[in-house]
Amino acid sequence: MEIKRVVFNPFRENTYLVWDDTLEAIVVDAGNMNEGENRILEEMIASRGLKPVMAVNTHGHFDHTQGVKWLKERYGVQFACSSKDQFLIDASSGGTVYGLHCNEVPAVDVDLDAVADIEFGNTRLSVIKTPGHTPGHVVLYNESAKALFTGDTLFRESIGRTDLPGGDYSWIMKSILEQIVPLGDDVTIYPGHEAESTIGHEVLYNPFIVEVLNNEINYKG
Repeated sequence: MEIKRVVFNPFRENTYLVWDDTLEAIVVDAGNMNEGENRILEEMIASRGLKPVMAVNTHGHFDHTQGVKWLKERYGVQFACSSKDQFLIDASSGGTVYGLHCNEVPAVDVDLDAVADIEFGNTRLSVIKTPGHTPGHVVLYNESAKALFTGDTLFRESIGRTDLPGGDYSWIMKSILEQIVPLGDDVTIYPGHEAESTIGHEVLYNPFIVEVLNNEINYKG
């Protein structure tokens, strides 16, 4: 499995182009927001001879979904996202409060709340539910590559916001500690913003995780 990251839009959102030896590809969290960014993604796809088959979203926030309409129109891909985040997709114009023009987000074709895996080519990504940043947030895990797309649940030495509509601190910490950390220290995380990391690094240096492991915070309370 091959992974290429590109940073899009004013929120410096990480969009991931993911493919394997069959040249089938998916785009995780398509944040491309304008024609210039569309051309960058198109060139990345064309230069590798890839065939995109799906736009997969970890969650429904507008900075992660703005490229979905273009991908569907350009490549005829399916759109996969949790139905629990439909209220966020319906509010995809939220970027207008920042003075941004926002694209309409198409209807969801594949409900990630109802499937265990996403498959393309010879690759399978496990869909792991991680509510907290949003109610329908998921992470995507490939065991053989030890690669985990964490969206806005877990960042390098930080976690996603829980003060937005549908967010909850207890949920996100439960998701991190009970769903992500057990995957193993050697798993590389590919977050929705900022640089990649490993679960092992986060267990040692992420202050939100460390304070729980040190019994300084009771996230369940």
